[in-house]
Amino acid sequence: MHPKHDDPTEIIPRVPDPPGRRRVTVRWLAVGLVTAGLAVGTAIAVTRHRAAEPQPQQTAAVATAPVERRDLSTTKTLPGTIGFGTARPLSGHLAATVTWLPQAGVTIKRGGQLFRADDRPVVLFYGSMPMYRDITGLNLVGRDVRIVAENLSALGYPTGRQPSPGERVTSSPTQGTTAGAPQRLRSGEGVLTAALITAIKRWQTDLGVPATGTIAVGHVEVSSGAVRVDSITGQPGGPANAPLLTVTSVRKVITVEAQPAEAAAIKRGDKVTVTLPDDRKVPARVLSVGRELVAAEAGPASGPQLLTVTVAVDKAQTIADIDSGEVQVHFAGRTAAGVLVAPVEALVALREGGYAVQTPSGLVAVRTGMFADGWVEITGDGLTEGVELVVPA
Repeated sequence: MHPKHDDPTEIIPRVPDPPGRRRVTVRWLAVGLVTAGLAVGTAIAVTRHRAAEPQPQQTAAVATAPVERRDLSTTKTLPGTIGFGTARPLSGHLAATVTWLPQAGVTIKRGGQLFRADDRPVVLFYGSMPMYRDITGLNLVGRDVRIVAENLSALGYPTGRQPSPGERVTSSPTQGTTAGAPQRLRSGEGVLTAALITAIKRWQTDLGVPATGTIAVGHVEVSSGAVRVDSITGQPGGPANAPLLTVTSVRKVITVEAQPAEAAAIKRGDKVTVTLPDDRKVPARVLSVGRELVAAEAGPASGPQLLTVTVAVDKAQTIADIDSGEVQVHFAGRTAAGVLVAPVEALVALREGGYAVQTPSGLVAVRTGMFADGWVEITGDGLTEGVELVVPA
């Protein structure tokens, strides 16, 4: 008899699976893992593929500028100083003793006393040449005589009629010629007529000096205009035939120190523009260009030698309240009038050489002219005023 299996706690041994069945189970598990891996890989691949899809790009803004028609000019800017200009020495020409000198800073005009020698006034006249001889002798002819006539007339003394250029005047024996020899009057010359001698006497009487009707060398000094006394270099009691004063113009001017090469391109009367300390720009003109080299004020004595250029503003009142100050003077150079211009940055350098500009219809080769202040003169096919050009943003 077989034993009974009534005891529920009895363990019945498990019969192992047949070998073939186990292999099938393992095979399906492997297939499942591979399938799961492929699914995951596919998901990753799809995710990566979607991340790499191209996105819409924003178009960069393009800046443009129109071709313009304007004047171009090259300029040279040099620093300048507001003041009364370069002081120049004034010397006496009398063998006498100085008895009075003016104070620095005063202005002396036509007919005023520059100084006194032997207690006699030495008077200022306006003119373009010094008094180099005594003004004496009827019918004396010369440019110095004309200076006397014009100044006395300006001071209110009647000088009568002066002969015209081309007229013949009987020479005075005091001129070193034979008495009565005729002399043709040239342009700019004056004649010491009887009326002019009378005017000299009246002027001398008003000065408080002997009314001789003649003017000896040294009693009149000549300048191009009124002067301002800058400094006193002589002293009372000293000789009158020595440097006594330094004088300047009475009008405020701008002094520029320029290299000789720079000054060579500057001419008297040239129009310039001045930038004042408060950034105002005012028109001006060149009064003079110095001929003597001087050392730079800020440099050593052995430094560069410079020429002094004097500039006057067109309206003196614009700098009347400026005692001193640094300014910028802009000297015009070469000028191109009414040309087509474009911003310099619009130029595109070509590999084969030269330049082009980018227009709405494409690149256009151009020929360049003057460059000035960020603009360039251009010419090219189809380029007219108003055409838009591409420039860097």
